Amino acid sequence: MKKIKRVLISLADKNNLKFLLRNLKKFKVELISSGGTHKEIKRLGFKCEEVSKYTNSPEILSGRVKTLHPKIHAGILSKRKLKSHKNDLKKNNYSEIDLVIVNFYPFEKTASQTKNHKKIIENIDIGGPALVRAAAKNYSDVTVITGIDQYKDLIENINLNKGATSLEFRKRVAISAFGETAYYESLIYKYFNDIFYNKFPKRMVLGFNRRETLRYGENPHQKGAIYNSAEGLNLSKLNGKQLSYNNYMDIFSALEISKTFPKNKGTVIVKHGNPSGVSIHKKNTESFLLAYKSDPVSAFGGIVSCNFNITKKVAVELSKSFFEVIIGTGFEKDALKILKKKKNVRIIDSKNYKISNKNNLISNMNFALTQYPDIKNFKFKDFKIVSKIKPSKKTFENLIFAFNICRFVKSNAIVLTNENSTVGIGAGQPSRLDSCDVAIRKMKKFQNISNKEILAASDAFFPFVDGIEKLVQNGVSGIIQPSGSIRDKEIINFANKTGTILVFSKSRHFKH
Repeated sequence: MKKIKRVLISLADKNNLKFLLRNLKKFKVELISSGGTHKEIKRLGFKCEEVSKYTNSPEILSGRVKTLHPKIHAGILSKRKLKSHKNDLKKNNYSEIDLVIVNFYPFEKTASQTKNHKKIIENIDIGGPALVRAAAKNYSDVTVITGIDQYKDLIENINLNKGATSLEFRKRVAISAFGETAYYESLIYKYFNDIFYNKFPKRMVLGFNRRETLRYGENPHQKGAIYNSAEGLNLSKLNGKQLSYNNYMDIFSALEISKTFPKNKGTVIVKHGNPSGVSIHKKNTESFLLAYKSDPVSAFGGIVSCNFNITKKVAVELSKSFFEVIIGTGFEKDALKILKKKKNVRIIDSKNYKISNKNNLISNMNFALTQYPDIKNFKFKDFKIVSKIKPSKKTFENLIFAFNICRFVKSNAIVLTNENSTVGIGAGQPSRLDSCDVAIRKMKKFQNISNKEILAASDAFFPFVDGIEKLVQNGVSGIIQPSGSIRDKEIINFANKTGTILVFSKSRHFKH
């Protein structure tokens, strides 16, 4: 146990300070503080010695230098059982500091609220992190508190130990303290990389906050948790069971697709990371029904994301099927009443969620892969019509819709569409020809394809004619695909011989 005799307090956030001081006073703890914290402590009616008086050194450089003094850091870093350290303190007339309570300048908040570089720079705390790291390093003798949420635990530990703290408690808060300084530095590092356009810095330092501990990971024997960056997820859960690891993976896949749709339009249903059905029909209820009809078997137990406010009419249709998660950009009261009748269904409001242009990141074992996100908004100029038969503007738009969906399907990917709705999706096959077979089989099983314009999209070029041939033989009249094959001319010749519309994309869109 380590008796608390002297405490240094330096706080940007002074909330709940009175509670802390009132309890420390019971054990006659000597208070040292500086700047605004010292003024607040005095205002609250407690005795406190100002740091400049304690060190006999004034605050300088407009307050940039206050606690950066040997008397402060020696008092924190000295090993109490080491004779040479005791002698050094005595020789310099320094005293031990047993408790450090610090929170940092609000760099994160400031950077999110202004682009004023000078103001942001002045909110980079120097003395605070130095105090915290020193105290955490010397956890054997010193207690460090870095969050208001730790005040209650601190007081309980001091009360339990009659004015002292336990080693176990000091270890726990020291770990938390190093987490706080690491997170704080990561935000500063990220800010500088962002403003100086360094997308791939030499060192990757990530600052994430734990959002929640999950019931388990992909499987019950795997533990899991979800973390988010400073910006947060901007998703609100309105109903249902705790979200699982797999739920989150599918939610992100669904939102990635639906947020590329026109505003307030479109539905996507996702199962195991792949879309099973998508529609951007102008009538919202119809868009859901068409997305569901694309593959109603796969849709069972999936995740549906509606890129619009869910009305009572849509909710009635949604409630007829079983979905793990229902996402909308808002919900009418009557719609929520209907959907909440199923207690376990997770209802997510995504109206504040936005697609980010920040790098994507995946990690495994001891490595991480990062890349720019594939969120380009496709335009006509991104494609080249290479067939003799030219598509109408409407057909061209439908082809681009198919290609947009295709880039979110795990490759090899084939997407068949009609009237801005999917009618068959082939995903994740080792062969592009196999993906064609899967998409065609699903189309024939669930669709009435007579007298319909069936269009196809491929996420990469067809290496041989056999793939495009199979599509044409099964009613496809227009195809959109990236160029780049040594057999592109053969593909174009086949399209021209069969009277098929063929459009080449200038970019490839694999999703592994």
